[in-house]
Amino acid sequence: MNTDTARAHLHGYGELPRLMGLMTGDEKHGPAATSTLDVLWVLHDRVLRISPERTDDPERDRFLLSKGHGPMAYYAVLAAKGFLPVDRLPGFGSYDSPLGHHPDRTLLPGVEIGSGSLGHGLPIAVGEALGLRAQGRPDPAVWVLVGDAELDEGSNHEAIAFAGPAALDRLHVVVVDNASASHARPGGIAARFGAAGWSVVTVDGHDHEALHAAFTRPHPGRPHAVVARTRSKNA
Repeated sequence: MNTDTARAHLHGYGELPRLMGLMTGDEKHGPAATSTLDVLWVLHDRVLRISPERTDDPERDRFLLSKGHGPMAYYAVLAAKGFLPVDRLPGFGSYDSPLGHHPDRTLLPGVEIGSGSLGHGLPIAVGEALGLRAQGRPDPAVWVLVGDAELDEGSNHEAIAFAGPAALDRLHVVVVDNASASHARPGGIAARFGAAGWSVVTVDGHDHEALHAAFTRPHPGRPHAVVARTRSKNA
């Protein structure tokens, strides 16, 4: 665990179900949230160089939640890491709460983009990686979490096709595959990234050690994609 996240470690992984349980109301998109929980935890606990104290640090890593519908797991992890008070969780989705059904970067520290509309996060992440390169900042990593159904959107295919030849090696994509996609892809999700010149690995999306190994796998000169297979939303 890096020092930034260690300082912000206020609640452990075992408390996340309780934190998620504090969020009530309609339109919670429960399966969309629970499928991302392990990925979000491993990233924020062991990989990302971010903390509540450095949300404006230009050298911080950037994490973009493209899969922004059903953000309960994201809010629970942010609360566990000290980005927001736990006592705000019960207000989820209420009129005056900063915890909307889609995250809002203007309301919550640590949130990099407003998201929820499918197909936006990966193109924005490509722009972030390009911008950091243009600024001469080689250290910050850009991470984006997308759902498998989002890959039905053409904007993502354009971003994938661009990032490989552009050698955006500070760009990382995690595809949470809970069998939501409407359209099959020849060879599967990993083959699509591999054909565009990405480093890619497929893992069990609930296995923390496998996720950490995949997230930290070297990929010199290439963007990196991790396909995290999780329980089907229809299971």
